[in-house]
Amino acid sequence: MVKVAICGGSGYTGAELLRILAQHPGVQVTAVTSERSAGKRVTDIFPHLLKYSTLVYEPMDPARLLSKADVFFLALPHAESQEAVEAFFSKGKKVIDLSADFRLSDISVYEKWYKTPHHFPTTLKKAVYGLPELYRKAIRKSRLIANPGCYPTGAVLALYPAIRDGLIDIDTIVVDSKSGTSGAGRKADVSISFCEVNEGFKAYGIGTHRHTPEIEQELSHIAGKPVMIDFTPHLVPMDRGIVTTAYAQLKKKLSTANVLNYYNRRYSKEPFVKVLEEGFYPNAKHVRGSNYCLVGIRVNERTNTLVMVSTIDNLVKGASGQAVQNMNIMLGLEETTALEGLAICP
Repeated sequence: MVKVAICGGSGYTGAELLRILAQHPGVQVTAVTSERSAGKRVTDIFPHLLKYSTLVYEPMDPARLLSKADVFFLALPHAESQEAVEAFFSKGKKVIDLSADFRLSDISVYEKWYKTPHHFPTTLKKAVYGLPELYRKAIRKSRLIANPGCYPTGAVLALYPAIRDGLIDIDTIVVDSKSGTSGAGRKADVSISFCEVNEGFKAYGIGTHRHTPEIEQELSHIAGKPVMIDFTPHLVPMDRGIVTTAYAQLKKKLSTANVLNYYNRRYSKEPFVKVLEEGFYPNAKHVRGSNYCLVGIRVNERTNTLVMVSTIDNLVKGASGQAVQNMNIMLGLEETTALEGLAICP
């Protein structure tokens, strides 16, 4: 039985990690941390997590936690995760970091977009970007996984086959995403309060969202040359889920059926990416609570534009589910363990 610790276990991603791992036959959660909830039981904060009625939140103290677990999930805020990653990784532990601190390989890009210094460049070089569909082999050999952001996961999975197979002009990519409010985290903030969000719909972070360089980094790796995109996220009045619509000009005339053949070949062996048949497009409700990504494709023949639509649950495939998927790969377990649950719909 593999012992697991969750650092930052009182937020939405921490709660989802606990929920998913409760169904995992190969691991035991032996520690969970929270500064604001230290001393409380998990069920005091999340009554639905009945399996953890005796598990108590404790302060974040790496020295005390080291002996309690073999694998550490870090669901800490950006910038705060750096030292914790270093503390556990340097002692030989397997670490899966859900913050952005080890996602961007160029420190200068990280410091520009996150407005904070990065203190561990050597460790950063050892991190593997945790998108299994692209980096499964590297994940298997790594002890440090930078779990992808939610928007990048949806965007990259929507675009990957089109770029990899040279179908589109990469200079014309536009990414438009709509997310539920849980993407902002479990915190008190007027901008994501019920009255502000309910019956509303708004764009935000236009040209400035911090997931932009992460998306561009991964698309550039796929293309083999620099890619810049226009990325606009939107906040919609739902709890969870992301629908991403990406647009790009096709290099030549292709039908929707032609493009779907490319997508089906790329994703035919992927357990959590499902390409929909022609004429069907993803709905966020159809992945709610699951680790699946649904992808729909349409060629607008009038403008020769490829329209790619994906949907994920931002808390599962966009965060905690993908983290468990990465853990399974790192440990040599069946990749789908504890992750095959279907969506809760409606």
